[in-house]
Parts: sequence; C-alpha cells; structure tokens
Amino acid sequence: MKNNGLSKCTIKTYDKALFYLSKHADLNKPEQVKQYIANKQTSTSHKKNLCLAYNKYCKYYKIEWQMPKYTQQAKMIRIPTKAQIESLIASASPMLSIKLTISKETGLRPIELSNLKAKDIDLEQRTIYPTTAKHGAPRRLKVSNNLNATLENHINTFKLEPNDKLFKGTADYYGKNYRVMRNRLAKKLNKPELKTIRLYDFRHYFATRLYAKTKDILFVKQQMGHRKIETTLVYTQLLNINEEEEYTCRVATNTKEDTELIESGFEYVTERDGLKIYRKRK
Repeated sequence: MKNNGLSKCTIKTYDKALFYLSKHADLNKPEQVKQYIANKQTSTSHKKNLCLAYNKYCKYYKIEWQMPKYTQQAKMIRIPTKAQIESLIASASPMLSIKLTISKETGLRPIELSNLKAKDIDLEQRTIYPTTAKHGAPRRLKVSNNLNATLENHINTFKLEPNDKLFKGTADYYGKNYRVMRNRLAKKLNKPELKTIRLYDFRHYFATRLYAKTKDILFVKQQMGHRKIETTLVYTQLLNINEEEEYTCRVATNTKEDTELIESGFEYVTERDGLKIYRKRK
C-alpha cells in the first residue's frame, strides 16, 4: 500500500481493521471472514470498511473471494453547540486546550493537527499552513489573536525549531486524551450528551459556522481541504438557527467607519436616520 502511494493514515486504518478481523476469523478462509462480517452487529458502513481492508489482504496474497456489497448509510451530522465546545475546551488540560482551540478555529483533521510543524505557523500573519490529508487542496487558515499569542508562547516555551513537530504524539493520542477528558466532564456535569461529541465534530462545527458567516460554499470547500463539492454541501443543511441568530451590531457614521467594519467581518444591514447599521455573528 505504501508503494502504491497510500497515506500512512489509510494504511493504519486498514491495519487496524485486519488485526480486528484476525481476532475473530482466519484471514486465509474468506468464507469465514465473510460470515463474521455479515453476522456482526454494526453499521453497513463499518462492514464496508472491513471488506475493503480484507480485499487488500486477498489481493496481496492472491486469495480468491467475492467481496460483499455493503452500501454506506447516509447519516446527518450532529453539530455541537457553541456552549458545549467552549465547555470542553475550558475543561481540558493546557496542552489539550490549545489543540482543541486549533480544531475549533481551523477545522483541521486530527491527523493534520498532529502533523503540524513549527514552520507551518506564520505568527506575523496569524496563519496556519497545514499539510492537507486525503490528497485534498492546500489551505491557508487564519486564527484569532488569542490563539496566535498562545501558539507563539508555546513555540517559545518549548524552543521549537522550524522542523520540530508543534505537538508530541499521534492523532490517536490526541483522540484518546480528548475522550478521557470528555467522558470525565460528562460524568462530572451529569450531561451524558457530551459523550456523543466526537473530536471530528470540532471540524464539523468549524465548517458550519464558516458557511453561516460567508454563505460561500466554494470558500468552505477550500478551507476544509475537500476534493469534492458534494462533501462540502452537507454543511448547508446543518445551521443551528437559534445559535446563528446571535449577532454583534455596530453603527457607522462615515466612510472610514464603514471600511473598518467591513474589514472586521461585519455585513451591512440597513440605514436609519443617516446611520448605517452593520452586524456580525458572534
């Protein structure tokens, strides 16, 4: 798979699937594997992924088998609220909090965040240049002043050289730490719904908020690093109306103030008594 150009992330996914199957069936007996997958109580999406991994194994060892056809189930993504996201970030350790804030503000995949190097951070421009996973488009992602200052302090504290990884550990390590913290918080607050918020949902939260702010699906596609517009279109259906109706309003009395507000992300709404009213989602 490596020789055929597949990413480390994809290879690891197949490896985990094959290891799992090997614990429950003889990989050299395709009918046994097929029967186990068919009887397993899981989603058809998971069954399809197990079949794809085993298909690689069969091709390599020249084992004949007919791969079952499992259709991936369409399922609407559930987006966490702003309050839930902020609660999780506030409850995390300092290092995990930085990672979660990056996930929230940039929509980076966990593997992309874990692969960041110090040289990928442009502190002067408040910009992150990640190496996009899944052969997606390159991106240039802006971060807030607060996060930029935090990243600068992090880089200086650990005396990171340009080619040093920004954070130690893998994407799996990031995910495991997040789940431990999330489950502990859910138990402490007696809010079991927090356990349903996956690390990947921070990425979905970013995309939904970005589309709500810009209404530019092509821009969202580029910022997410998607190859296909169909992947991005799902976010047009996920707006949380109650949350997205919260605005900060400003009034402009002259052209200079108009320009400053527009450059800060405010949009024109109306004019009253010679004053122009602008708004921006919180």
